[in-house]
This record gives sequence, structure tokens and C-alpha cells, in this order.
Amino acid sequence: MANLSSVARSAYGDLLRLLKDDMVANVRGSLVTKERGGKVYWYAAEKIGSDVKFWYIGPDSTETRNRVDRMNALREQGAERKKERARLARLLRAEGMTPIDRGTGGLLLAMAKVGTFRLGGTLIGTNAFRLMEGELGTTLPLGSAANTGDVDIAQFERLSVVLQDAVEPSLAETFSALKFDPVQGLDPGSVWRWRQSGQTGMMVEFLTPSFDAEEGIRDLPALGVKARALHHLNYLISDPIHAVALYRDGILVQIPRPEKFAVHKLVVADRRRDGPASFKAEKDRQQAAFIIETMSEDRPSDIWDAYADAMSRGPKWRERIGRTLERMPDTREMLKACEAG
Repeated sequence: MANLSSVARSAYGDLLRLLKDDMVANVRGSLVTKERGGKVYWYAAEKIGSDVKFWYIGPDSTETRNRVDRMNALREQGAERKKERARLARLLRAEGMTPIDRGTGGLLLAMAKVGTFRLGGTLIGTNAFRLMEGELGTTLPLGSAANTGDVDIAQFERLSVVLQDAVEPSLAETFSALKFDPVQGLDPGSVWRWRQSGQTGMMVEFLTPSFDAEEGIRDLPALGVKARALHHLNYLISDPIHAVALYRDGILVQIPRPEKFAVHKLVVADRRRDGPASFKAEKDRQQAAFIIETMSEDRPSDIWDAYADAMSRGPKWRERIGRTLERMPDTREMLKACEAG
């Protein structure tokens, strides 16, 4: 691995900003706010015949309000922004930032176009790890830790219900166009995975946090799919961040915060069905170790706060993290050092 240059870091920040601008500039209709569940969200209201369609933009924030205020200017500058995005993407490739492969890029682009990430879908797993270079300011290690054939998307069930907006066209139609077939589970009506035909065999899975004793299958109406519910996932996808997938002139996606991703991997490594000595568990530990080592240098408080948060969530969390760190003595020492800042 190598640290990204100041030029690359600046270019990444500029490309991320331009992609966020596009999220507001490309909406149709006038912008309005709605309060749902005690929180305020921005929508674009478009009249279609006698009905009004509301397109979800994002939660209320200073950043969103600033873009809303500049909406007309952003729309007028669309052609210039597209040229600048292409230039920045070329610069990032030249500076050594890792582009994503064509198959994954095509899939993420198709999912972004129908609104998957706009509606709160969060890319998790190794593909999220691969997109943390810009946030961490360093290239990723080569090897198995960054390799995957799966794309995992998570969303909060409650958010999916409260938004009252949905991807269009449906993800099922999108997957069909990309030659993905549904993978049937024990319940024929509970499809939450799709596999691409051909040599790649890429798998797309949908997940959601479980707040019940039992994990199971839940509906995600905003994405128009079902999802497998998992414990501990709420910690991972709360307060996600935007990131750039370096494909064509950039794709705006949503990923977990790297510090939460790393600590969550300490939990996941201990609950793998094939055991903590499995290949996947080892990859979990490698990814966690890389992020913790990287962040311990320039963001020790962030990684310590994420670790302390997880450890405060109960004995099962502490037991799983503790057992994983027994296999990672160097990482355990780094975490202790982060406490002191």
C-alpha cells in the first residue's frame, strides 16, 4: 500500500463534491421538505397528470440545504461538471487510485441510476472496503483481502418504509437486464439474492439489521426487494458516508464509515458459520487490521470511539470482539494505543 498524494486527495474530494451536486441538480420538479418519524427529509415534487410524485433526495442537513439553494446554478453547469468529473477521474487513475472492475462498475452504475444509493442503500462487504481509499487517503493492499465476487447492499427496514419512494425501474428489472437470476431460498417468495449467469457468477445480496431475537427475511419497499435480517448490522450502517466508485467518470455510492467497518469485521470474524479459522474470517481480520493500522496514525480518536461504542453494546459484542483480537495481538495493541490518542 502507499499513501495517496495531496493531489489525489484533493481530486477525490472534488469529484465526490461534484457527484453530490449532481444528486440535487438532476432531480425533476420543485424541492420540498417532509417530516417523517421526527426527522426532516428533502424531496423533489413532480406533478404527473393529476398526481404528485415525490422523489427522495436525502435527510435535512446544512450540506443538502446549500445544494438546494444552488439548484438552478447547478442545473445550468451540468455540461461543465461532466467534463470536470472525467478529468478528475483520469487524474485519480494516474495517481494510483484503484478503479473498480468492469463487471462491478456496470452493476453499481445501473443500481445508482435507479436510485438504490439515493434511497439509503449502503454498499457493505469487501466492495465497500475497496472504495475506502479516498476516505483513508491510501491505496489498498493487494491480495485476497480486497478480492470478492459479491455485492452486498444493506438498508434499514424502517427507513425503507418511511421514505415512501422506490427505485424506478425495479431492481428485479435491472438485474434481469444484466443477466442476473434470482436465487431461490427455502421460501420461494423470499428472494434476497441474485446471481449473474456466465463465467463471473457475481452474486448480489440484500441485508437489513435485525432488532428481534430471530434473524429472518424482511421487506425493503424502497428498493423493491426482500432482505436477510442480521444482528449487529445496525451498528455498521448507521451514519454512512458517500464514496466514489472509480468507474467511467465516477459513481456516487454510500458505504459505512471505515472505523465502524473495521470494528464490525472483528465481530463478523467470530460469527462466521464456517468458523473463525475459515478463509472468510481471515479476510475479515485482514481488512480490520488494515483499517485500524491506517487510522491509528492520523485518526486514532475515530477508531477508538467506534471500538468503545461496540464494546458498550453488551456482553455478546465484547465476547466476539475479544475472541477475534486474541488472534490479532498487534491490532489489539494498536487499539489500546488509540485510547491515549
